[in-house]
Amino acid sequence: MTAKLSTANLELGRPTVEVALRNLSFEIRHARSVGCTVLKLIHGYGSSGTGGKIRDGVRRRLAEMAAKGQIRAMIPGEDFSIFNESTRRAFLACAELRRDSDLERANRGITLVLL
Repeated sequence: MTAKLSTANLELGRPTVEVALRNLSFEIRHARSVGCTVLKLIHGYGSSGTGGKIRDGVRRRLAEMAAKGQIRAMIPGEDFSIFNESTRRAFLACAELRRDSDLERANRGITLVLL
C-alpha cells in the first residue's frame, strides 16, 4: 500500500529561502515518487521576528506551480478547515487528512499541497 500523506519540514536547520525552495522541489518529487497524494509542508510563520520569509517564498512558488498545473492545489494552514472547499476536496484525495492534528487549528506555519 502506498502512502497517501507525507510531511516535510522545510524549516529544519534554519535554511535560507533559496535552500528551502530547493528542498521544496525535492520533497514534491519524492512524495510523488512514493505515491503520495497530499504533502504537508512545515515552513514556520516567522514567529522569531524574521517575517516568515520561508513561508512567503514557499507559498509564492506553490502558487506559481498551481497556475502552471504542476500541482493540483495548495491549502494554507490557516484555511485548513472542514468549512473550506479545498480542504473538503483534499479529504477525497486523502481521507487520512480528516485526522490530521492541524485541522481546525488555523496553523499559519504549514501548507498542504495536493499533488
